[in-house]
Amino acid sequence: MIHRAAEHGAAFVGLNPLHALFAANPAHFSPYSPSSRRFLNVLYIAVPEVDEFATCSAARELANSPEGTAVLQGLRDAERVDYRGVAALKLEALRLLWQEFEALHLRHATPRAEAFAAYRRERGEALQLHAIHEAIDTRVRAGAPDCWGWPVWPESLRDPHGAPVRAFAKLNAAEVDFHAWLQWLADSQLQAAGSLARKLGMAIGLYGDYAVGVNPAGSETWSDQRVYRMDAAVGAPPDALALKGQDWGIPPQDPLALASDAYRPFRALIVANMRYFGALRIDHVMALFRQWWVPRGFGSTDGGYVHYPLDDLMSVLSLESTRHACLVVGEDLGTVPDEVRAALTRYAAYRYKVLLFEKEPDGRFRAPAAYERRAIASVTTHDLPTLRGYWEGRDLEIRDALALYPNDELRRFVHEERERDRAALLAALHDAALAPTTATSADQPYNDSLGESVQRYLASSASALAVVQVEDLIAMREPVNVPGTSDEYPNWQRKLVAEIEELFDRESVARVLAAVARDRRR
Repeated sequence: MIHRAAEHGAAFVGLNPLHALFAANPAHFSPYSPSSRRFLNVLYIAVPEVDEFATCSAARELANSPEGTAVLQGLRDAERVDYRGVAALKLEALRLLWQEFEALHLRHATPRAEAFAAYRRERGEALQLHAIHEAIDTRVRAGAPDCWGWPVWPESLRDPHGAPVRAFAKLNAAEVDFHAWLQWLADSQLQAAGSLARKLGMAIGLYGDYAVGVNPAGSETWSDQRVYRMDAAVGAPPDALALKGQDWGIPPQDPLALASDAYRPFRALIVANMRYFGALRIDHVMALFRQWWVPRGFGSTDGGYVHYPLDDLMSVLSLESTRHACLVVGEDLGTVPDEVRAALTRYAAYRYKVLLFEKEPDGRFRAPAAYERRAIASVTTHDLPTLRGYWEGRDLEIRDALALYPNDELRRFVHEERERDRAALLAALHDAALAPTTATSADQPYNDSLGESVQRYLASSASALAVVQVEDLIAMREPVNVPGTSDEYPNWQRKLVAEIEELFDRESVARVLAAVARDRRR
């Protein structure tokens, strides 16, 4: 993706959160409900790129045997991402590569072994605790697959600093080492990707994403229990994204605990993420000012706001942004207090501008020249429909089918508003001299000409950064995530409908990207 995007003049490649999930529970795959934001999801490791793959005959046989090839092809051909299948195959191969690393490097104290040791020393206790958590979680789930996390582990293992945990780590040192090694591999490969982006001339390189919180069962809460409040969950009151409100199931950090520790836990998380990226998106940036706490056992509409020391947290962000040469994008969608808007301006953070929401009070779409300069502009987001899905009302169909409206009156209003918005969007394109070359009206199906016009509208905006989403380049209809749902919709399982190479070779995609590049240069 970096190679092909750079060819078309892209300044960055944007990513969903790459935070560590649960190696022993691949069925839990939401990138916004991670185990730890200090470490990485090991399923992103490119197995053939690991050095040991070249010398490990067992791993190559697994990958190239008729059985292994059939499994791999089946995973690739599946309509949706099969996380369990991917994890089973990758972790089997990675354990073989770990054995190769032990035999060739650890036992002989090679420079590669020393590089791994240096990484462990640099990441210190945090890495060790994460690796121990993974090892315990793997052991516990093997005997009790329905065990959902450390709060219901045997009581002796719930204290990360207790003698039973130290004894477990000593007795299972090789398993702990394996999980630390996986983090080293993931870290090395992500660093290499970022270096490649800069080498190819990308001004920003990788644009990462920092999730607003973590799963209560994860290593981050286990490792630092003094900071997290486990009897509450962060969410959001009802808004345009989720009309019934949201309970994200992630425990909040205690603002008093953060302050008493001079914000070291927050700084450590920011440093751990900025080391990879030229830009970092702060998910739900309003959480730096206030968070909607939902007490355990209550509904998302029964929560209340708890306030945080905004200026202190923004100061930490600003300091680390300077130290790491990493610009900050505050995702300020939804209910945004004036204090947050002022802070984003005061600290020179970039704001989030989504075309579908950028409308004047009279319903007209905001003109490109009126977009804020210090902002990142996007047609849509992972929490919204694709451009084609928006135009064709696919998101409304899903909401109807899943009864995501609090009442029928609001349902009718949203459907009627979409009809008005389609007409308003066409009017905005005409006003900007970007009308689709294919005759289009508000009641006609989506077409490539309309898509190109919308992308050029955004590219001609005053915002310093503009995003072209891959699924919109190839006119995908289905959303990747539907806020307010869990099992009702297959969130985070949708695949792209084209391979990356084939995607960039499409004439329609090349035309859009060339036009966007021209508009951006202007």
